[in-house]
Amino acid sequence: MDTSALYRDVIEFAHDTPGWFQTLAEVWTEAGLLLFGGMFVFLWWRARRLDDGALALAVLAPLATAVGYVASESLKSVVDEDRPCRAVAGALAPLVECPPVGDWSFPSNHSAIAGAAAIALAMTVGRLALLTVPMALLMAFSRVFVGVHYPHDVAMGLILGGSMAALAMVALTGPTSRIVRSVRAGGAAGAVWFTGPGPAR
Repeated sequence: MDTSALYRDVIEFAHDTPGWFQTLAEVWTEAGLLLFGGMFVFLWWRARRLDDGALALAVLAPLATAVGYVASESLKSVVDEDRPCRAVAGALAPLVECPPVGDWSFPSNHSAIAGAAAIALAMTVGRLALLTVPMALLMAFSRVFVGVHYPHDVAMGLILGGSMAALAMVALTGPTSRIVRSVRAGGAAGAVWFTGPGPAR
């Protein structure tokens, strides 16, 4: 798949935007991942007072995101696609430093993590999809906007990360719920602190 022309269009658009907007995109391309991390922590803390299934989902969300990242990194190590900031002739300079040779382009790990986190968080609390899905799409677009990925890199990252996270959540929710139930019943102080007391009785 060749999305070089679309890449050139996006990077030209990026150079035409105001400086403050470019800075915002540069910050978002990294800080968005931290925001997803904060949401994981918040949902885990909130779920400590909910039932076993809810806590299992909250605990699994970051683990499922890690599965999405591993799948992306594994594919990246097989497909040695150079970054567009080096490979696309006639393209304007990226807004950020071009990653070194050997840090391959396909698929986008940032997009895979964002897609995985968006789906995992939405499966934990359904209404969060209204927030997490646009966040992931913006994260993916920002990677093209700053000039370090092709459009097809980020599209595959989103699809791969999101699908792997969904599979992990579906496959592991039952076993994790049973583990949570056992830990809560065991009464060990440290473990119960992590799992919380569960719903008030």
